[in-house]
Amino acid sequence: MDGTREEMYISNMEQSPGISSYNLFGETAELADVVHCETIAARSVLHDWHLAAHRHVRLHQVLLVSSGGGEARMEEQVQALAPEVLVNLPAGAVHGFRFDPGTEGWVLSVPADLVDQILRPAEGLWAVLRHPRVEPGAGALAGPMAALFAEYEGRSYARAQMLRMQAGQVLALVARHLADRAGAGAGAVHPMFRRLEALIEERHAGRPTVAELAHSLAVSPQHLSRVAREATGQPVRALIAARSHREARRLLTYTNLPVQQVAYRLGYADPAHFSRAFTREAGVSPRAFRRSL
Repeated sequence: MDGTREEMYISNMEQSPGISSYNLFGETAELADVVHCETIAARSVLHDWHLAAHRHVRLHQVLLVSSGGGEARMEEQVQALAPEVLVNLPAGAVHGFRFDPGTEGWVLSVPADLVDQILRPAEGLWAVLRHPRVEPGAGALAGPMAALFAEYEGRSYARAQMLRMQAGQVLALVARHLADRAGAGAGAVHPMFRRLEALIEERHAGRPTVAELAHSLAVSPQHLSRVAREATGQPVRALIAARSHREARRLLTYTNLPVQQVAYRLGYADPAHFSRAFTREAGVSPRAFRRSL
């Protein structure tokens, strides 16, 4: 892993009043690793067991309580924490915690780009994982989480590959648990939206238009937009732009391609157009983003 660790990202999202955006709570510096693992106590004890409302724009987090408890605040809701309670926090979800002193458990942070690589759109896991949730009865996750943490703390050969695979296993088990807890409601996502997700994943590099996607799915652009808004609250064009931007970050981070070539790979005929679009979303230019890594 030395010299080749994958990067997590600083949030450049415009912050809402009173809500901070961090990589990890209290940190804005980049974290150089495939994933990040820490116990609940490791960070909470530094803040008197109280983590104020914040969000992680580039990280998906999974928290599992093994002993103790407290409460989780997500958006405007407060939910109790106890042993075997699972907290799923997709990137961008506003949340905070107040733990009972001495609470133990695990916190796994996975870069949003790695989540994109792990999840296959056609399998529908993202439809479950995209929503912040607090669910009890997740004791079966303790073993896989402990194994992932042991790998994270070690420096064995193939560590990065193992971490990617184990993070994928944990995300799959989280999705399974959330779906089981939700029962039939977990399948309520419109089948058309799952087809749309798969199509965006397949074609995002070409910057398809909403009309092109709608034509491929044999529906009107208006109907496709309704489906997307019902599932995510966002229009189709925002989903296309978000996937294109995540791919841009991935290429700038994990390859040595010149910025011009990154632009061409993402379907931009004019690299200057790509630079403006990237800067508008990330808050820094593509070159500045790469230098920061």
